Amino acid sequence: MAHPSQLGFQDAASPVMEELLHFHDHALMIAFLISTLVLYIIVAMVTTKLTNKYILDSQEIEIVWTILPAVILILIALPSLRILYLMDEVNDPHLTVKAVGHQWYWSYEYTDYEDLAFDSYMVPTQDLTPGQFRLLETDHRMVIPMESPIRILVSAEDVLHSWAVPALGVKMDAVPGRLNQTAFITTRPGVYYGQCSEICGANHSFMPIVVEAVPLKHFENWSSLMLEDA
Repeated sequence: MAHPSQLGFQDAASPVMEELLHFHDHALMIAFLISTLVLYIIVAMVTTKLTNKYILDSQEIEIVWTILPAVILILIALPSLRILYLMDEVNDPHLTVKAVGHQWYWSYEYTDYEDLAFDSYMVPTQDLTPGQFRLLETDHRMVIPMESPIRILVSAEDVLHSWAVPALGVKMDAVPGRLNQTAFITTRPGVYYGQCSEICGANHSFMPIVVEAVPLKHFENWSSLMLEDA
């Protein structure tokens, strides 16, 4: 998860997020090189007293500075489109979870099971135990098996919400009357935190998301206990 004074992204916990991080570094390096070149040209033009007639009027230079930006845009657009289609791909999910946004909590339904559903509320500050994070911990976590394709169906009951977990590279709007879907795979066990990312009212800041990725055997034990309690 994020830590104080962090400047970069959270560590990737899914293949899509790893691709997003690589694309971010790729685009950032291009922007850095362009900024350096432009700064050098500005400083050179301001500080020198010499004038080059080929800079003031040159057909070749105009051709170069027209074609070069187009090539750079292509180098940015192609990887971006590739990741965009990767994020939209849902291939044979092993588990489907429906996340429904309410004011101001989330409810989860494991649609592959007959009766496995629960609400997830934020744990109040006074009820936190040592090691839990304020405004991020919930009373019920969304537990999923690691290294398995997971499909998330996202909707809302009242107003617009957004189901977002940065470490997984997932952000999907929850719209009343509409069912959106996204998918991800967690590459390692862990607890991943997110929050509603669409302003949804007075308590918008108090509806966190907690995804716990566990080995398949542990997930089966957890689902059995939840079904017994139900």
